[in-house]
Amino acid sequence: MPPPTAPEPAPASPGRDGAGSHRLLLGAALTLVVLGQVMVLSASAVGEIARGNSPYALAAEQARFAVLGVAVMLAASRVPLRVHRRAAAPLLLGALALQLLVFTPLGLSQGERRSWVALGPVAGQPAELLKVGLVLWLARVLAERQDGIHDWRTAALPAVPGAVVVVAATLAGHDVGTSLVLAALVATALFVAGAPLRLFAVGGAGVVLAFLAVAASAPRRVQRISDWLGGDCDPLGSCYQTTQGVRALASGGWLGVGLGQSRQKWSYLPEAHNDFIFAIVGEELGLAGTLLVLALLGALALAMIWVIGRHPDPFARIATGGVLGWVVSQALVNIGTVIGLAPVIGVPLPLVSAGGSALVATMLALGVVLACARGAAPGPGAGAAVSRPRPPPGPRTPAGAPAPPSTTSPPAACRRPAPPSPTRPPRRPPRGTAGNPC
Repeated sequence: MPPPTAPEPAPASPGRDGAGSHRLLLGAALTLVVLGQVMVLSASAVGEIARGNSPYALAAEQARFAVLGVAVMLAASRVPLRVHRRAAAPLLLGALALQLLVFTPLGLSQGERRSWVALGPVAGQPAELLKVGLVLWLARVLAERQDGIHDWRTAALPAVPGAVVVVAATLAGHDVGTSLVLAALVATALFVAGAPLRLFAVGGAGVVLAFLAVAASAPRRVQRISDWLGGDCDPLGSCYQTTQGVRALASGGWLGVGLGQSRQKWSYLPEAHNDFIFAIVGEELGLAGTLLVLALLGALALAMIWVIGRHPDPFARIATGGVLGWVVSQALVNIGTVIGLAPVIGVPLPLVSAGGSALVATMLALGVVLACARGAAPGPGAGAAVSRPRPPPGPRTPAGAPAPPSTTSPPAACRRPAPPSPTRPPRRPPRGTAGNPC
């Protein structure tokens, strides 16, 4: 009979092991959404009154999108990853078709940008849904090519051409901010997938040249960049918005002037409820409020990094990496614009700024990450109780045969002596024995 072998350790429970990152991600996302609803109400009330509307009009609309976003996020978190994988290509194609509608009579413009579509009473930015579709599609195609991902041809095809088409569709509408976020999303997904560094060098050079060409094609963009680099721009002209944003942050101090007490929102700061809502947070809640926003965004990033490092499925890792690049780059561009470290580009602060399509799309992407977090592998020491191997079973004894001696019985010298016989007195231990030998 061959010697028995120890069984393999039982796999740890995915749901239990991913609970930490799942709770952190969900808690930080919901806290940012609640904080955003409060700040949108505070920043938009004055403007709505000036337009003859109810002071709660825009806040109520944003609240409806927030409820929809929470429902979408929770629903996406319960969908198996195989369903997300299968929906990647149809979602990308559908979002790309909606993005092309901005160049039709259904498209709406705001300044130089043409990135909105009106379908009846509903208007939104298809580029936000395009981000979700691109994340899932990149995760699918790069996960299928993991065996040869270190070859630049395998990593680049078809991921890079598909990403170029998506970024070009947004650049055609002069939406430079969204195009930058998409480029950061693609770069992070390729990095997590393990693409070679030479691909980043060539791709980065191409992205820089493309954005320089787009910036040079519009005099207003050239003026913004030159004002940002020069430092001598007119605070009442091209640098008005940045100047008012910095003044809002400076007047907030450590603890702010109080919730609802902002002075810059009284038609001094344009887009106070959207692109420059971080300035209103700093003015009303002070440095403490801005640090709270940064801490919550950092918690989101930390939870996603944990999923990337622990999940065994490359699709989940790459999808989480794409969402990480999306959220972090968009937050950095928005905050950099407000504090003057970047030219005015115009992207919302994730989960905080007003904007229904941006909020719902971001929460949908976070729902996919929550679904990935459920299958994350345990960290060091996690799941030790369920993965401890059991001792090998002993040989089976035929019926009627005497049982084999136990291999776990104590030594003879340590066994308890048999009870004394009723006819013989118990023997005394020999003299000179010091204590118990056991």
